[in-house]
Amino acid sequence: MLLIAIFTRRQKFRKWATVSGIILLVIFSNTWLCNWFAHTWEWPATNLPDSTHYSCVIVLGGFVSQINEKDGRFNHASDRFIEGVRLVTTGKASHILISGGNGNLNPGQFSEGEWVRGQLKQLHFTDSTILIEGKSRNTLENAKYSAALLKQSGLKPPYLLVTSGYHMRRAMHIFKNAGVNVVAYPCDFISGDVGWPGFADLIPNFEALTWWNTTIKEIWGYMVNYFMKTND
Repeated sequence: MLLIAIFTRRQKFRKWATVSGIILLVIFSNTWLCNWFAHTWEWPATNLPDSTHYSCVIVLGGFVSQINEKDGRFNHASDRFIEGVRLVTTGKASHILISGGNGNLNPGQFSEGEWVRGQLKQLHFTDSTILIEGKSRNTLENAKYSAALLKQSGLKPPYLLVTSGYHMRRAMHIFKNAGVNVVAYPCDFISGDVGWPGFADLIPNFEALTWWNTTIKEIWGYMVNYFMKTND
């Protein structure tokens, strides 16, 4: 809108575009508004009773960044891995399923799931407790391939599903549509407590724009998956 205001020759349209651009910039760079919206969208934290036990925890990929064809490194979403490991080591689940292949537009030989297998072995997880689904490129394939692997393993549902809080709403919708009985266990939250905004919250912040990018992507993906299922 601001670019239009700079290059248009129509005075009335320039004024309208300038005001609209400033309003949009103020709204989408507001950290309080972004935090409120993200807090509303994210799946709330799950508290499991002490006596609860599940046969398997499904950890969705996206927490590893590829370095080359053979190696990777944990990224900002690695809380998914941490929570999955913690749930098994504390006895909440007996098995861990890592679901993730290579989501790049031009995928190579690197597989997130297979790379994570090596990390779990370093943490002394036995082969019998590890299930790896290393082919999926997106959440739809996460659900499809995980369902087949779990059926083959003979592990009984329900299963714990671990992914980021902002991604959980879409993931639950997809997994349930795929016939996988899962209980949400969100992590990697991007929002905090929501109170009345202070002066600092009203100052435009570029970081808020990246938050909107993540949230809008998830909302759009949820809507697409919802209507695809509705039209089946």
